[in-house]
This record gives sequence, structure tokens and C-alpha cells, in this order.
Amino acid sequence: MVNVIKELSMLNTNQSIKALLTGPKFPDKEFIRSGATFGEVYAMAAGFRTALSGPEYQGASICLAVDDRAVMAAVLLAALTGGPSGNSPTLLLPYAFSAKSLARMQQLTGFTTAITDVDRELPPGTTIIRPPAGTKAEPTNCAPISPQAELLRIFTGGSTGTPQIWSKTGENLFGEGFSLARHFAVTEKDCIVATVPPYHIYGLLFSVILPLVSGASVVMATPSFPGEIADVIHEQGATLLAGIPPHYRALRGKQVASSSLRLAFSSAGMLDAEDNEAFSHLNKVGIVEVYGSTETGGIATRNRHLGETSFTAFPTVSWTVKEDRLCVRSPFLSPELPVADDGFFTTGDRVEPNGTTQFILKGRVDGVTKVGGKRVDLEEVRAIIKKVPKVSDCVVMALPDPGGREHRIVALVQGTEVDMDLLRKTLAKSLEFYALPRVLKTINRIPLQENGKYNRDAIIQLLTT
Repeated sequence: MVNVIKELSMLNTNQSIKALLTGPKFPDKEFIRSGATFGEVYAMAAGFRTALSGPEYQGASICLAVDDRAVMAAVLLAALTGGPSGNSPTLLLPYAFSAKSLARMQQLTGFTTAITDVDRELPPGTTIIRPPAGTKAEPTNCAPISPQAELLRIFTGGSTGTPQIWSKTGENLFGEGFSLARHFAVTEKDCIVATVPPYHIYGLLFSVILPLVSGASVVMATPSFPGEIADVIHEQGATLLAGIPPHYRALRGKQVASSSLRLAFSSAGMLDAEDNEAFSHLNKVGIVEVYGSTETGGIATRNRHLGETSFTAFPTVSWTVKEDRLCVRSPFLSPELPVADDGFFTTGDRVEPNGTTQFILKGRVDGVTKVGGKRVDLEEVRAIIKKVPKVSDCVVMALPDPGGREHRIVALVQGTEVDMDLLRKTLAKSLEFYALPRVLKTINRIPLQENGKYNRDAIIQLLTT
């Protein structure tokens, strides 16, 4: 049965990709709102296909140092065709465009060519390919690559502090895009605003691949400040907002939704219940929380505005629980993830089943540590801290004790007006002595990466200096 489901998923994705490559369904419609049309994106893709047809690029690794969503879409379309030999280049997606990040990526991958839309400080000797202009869009004579062939490698900064590269196939990325379009009924009538750039997996899926497969338009800007987000939604008549938890926190008390907005999404971390409630109540639009990761793809969703307290898996994703850990079987899993004989991958998340169709997230497995031989749940400590007045966010970590083998609990609290005496008394009243944070610091804003995840290195530095 597992193989039958997998084969059907591959067949559907393969057929959908073939249809996508025959040409734009709406050639004169804007892909970028007030910008490039779908026809122009396909024309650019034809130019990239020609530029990458040389033997030196077949099977090569090419850095995609691009934040223009139309260029990103064109490159992906070109890569899907496979080239004359059927062996397309592997695209590398950086997590940042700083000279340091790009140099680090070159060390790990050895790329010597980059596609870029603007001048960037690339490693010395890098061959640069610019977006072609004025190329006529012609139906491709190249057979599309297999849905299971590697299409993209995503370089992540690593929320655990260790950079990683995750492979993504055409089935992973475009299969998820088609699935999102079906699940949320996204069509050519929609307009998407994303607060995450397209070189992060969440931004790539929602602001490049989703509009490409659905015919929706996408706004070129990537607003992050509350006023910017509100203005872009109103000015562009956006129907879908793809945001991240820090942005919804910043939007508290601010009305951003116009009559056009029908759905808001949140990913790249857990959304605080109060931030969710504040946005949904004020704007009359529910936030769909998308749970997943770069390597697993989207796994499940929850919309508290509709009374959903637990997560429900996407129709294409199967799940089970083994030893309190969530295990998933999905066509969106990166190929290098270890799966059992039954096709399930064991995640690092602890869950509790809620009936037969839903589950409740209980925190990370690595969020449980031992101090003095005693078990401490870092999520529990964090939840207690967040209940203290004036605390808007906090990070709780277990760091090695200098000079010893034990760990110590430390916490960085967001909110400079927090009553520290009250905080300490609350913790002492709620926790055993060994679970109390040894270090408690407050800060106006917890350092974040561009994709909205905590900047672990910066946080550790603040807590250890």
C-alpha cells in the first residue's frame, strides 16, 4: 500500500510538472504584481536554459544568489527541463548573501558558478550568470527531469548552530507547491505577500513555487515592519499573507487586513497563542500555522481561529508516534533523511496524539536535558517565564558548565520592563532548585535570523558574557 501511494504521488507530480513546462497558462497575467508577467518569466527560463546548456554546467553545482522572485521562478523552470543531456545543474540556495556566508558555502560545495540578479561579493574566481533579457518563450524540447532527481540544495544557517545542506527534489518542492495550491484553493485570483525572502524554504514555497503552480501573483517587496506589511496588503489588494511569528508579534494591536485578505500563514517557528489571537480578533482573519522544517517539508497545520487546538497533517502526509516522538511518511522529505522500512522518518519533536487524526506538539526531544542527574524540560521553564507580566518572549537553553561535565540552564528574556524579582520568585515557586536558570538576562529584542528563527550564536554570546 505504501508503494502504491508513493507511485500515485510521483505520477501526479510528474504529470503536473509536465503540464507546467508546456508554457504559461496565463502568459499576460502578472507573476510579480506590477512587474514581470508569467510569459516573461517563461521567456527568462528559456534564456537560462540556453545559458546552462553547455557541457560545463551539466551536473554542476550553481549558487543561486538571487532574491528576485521572478528570476528565482525562471531558474527553477529551466532546471526542471533537465537540459540536452537530461542532467541539469544542481542549484544551491544560500541562507544569506554576505561574503562570509557565500565563502562558507563554497567551502562545503565547491561551486564555481553563480546566478545573481545584482552585484554581490562572491568568492574570487566565481563565474557569474546574469538573468537573460528579451528571450522568446518557446515550448521546451527537453524532457523534464525525474521528479525524484535532485533539483536544489538548501543551505541553512542551522538553528542548532551547525550549518547544514538539505537536498530537495522536484517532487519535494513542486509536489508540495501543488499540494498547497489544492489544499488552500489558491488560484490566479490570489495575490501573495511574504515577509520572508525567497531564499529561505518558507519564502521559496509560498512566494515563488506556489504562485508559479497556481497562477497567483506575488508582491516583489518583502516587508517586515508592521507599517510596511499593512501598507503592502492594502496597496496590492493581497489575499494571502505568509508571515513569521516575530512579525505577527510586532503586529499586535495593528490592523493590517483589508477586505481582500482571506488567509494568513505562519511558519518557521511556533506562533504564540496571544499573538495569534490578537491578529485574528483585530483583523477577522485566521492564521494557518504550518508545522514542518526545511528537511521534512510541511507536515501539518492548525488554525486556532477555527477552534483548532491540535495539528492536522496534510492529506499527503502520514504520521504515527513512537516513544513520544512524531514519525512522518511524506513525499516532501529530503532524500538524505533516514527512513525506516515502513517509510517513516523519526523527527526530533515530542507529540501527544489527540484522537486518531490530530496531535499536540510537546516540544523538542533536545529540549529535555539533565541537570545533576535530574530531567529538566526547557519548554516547561520557558512557559513559566512567559506567564510573567511584561515578558513578550524568551529563550531557555542548556549550556555546558565551564570546567565541568554538567549543564546549566540559562534564559534570555525579551522585555526590559520585566520585574526580575517577580520573575525569580515565580520560577522558585514553580520549579525544583536544579531546574532554575543559573543565568537570567533581559533584552529589548531577542536576536533573530532573517528567516525569523532565533540566532543561537548571538544568544549564547549574550548569555555567556
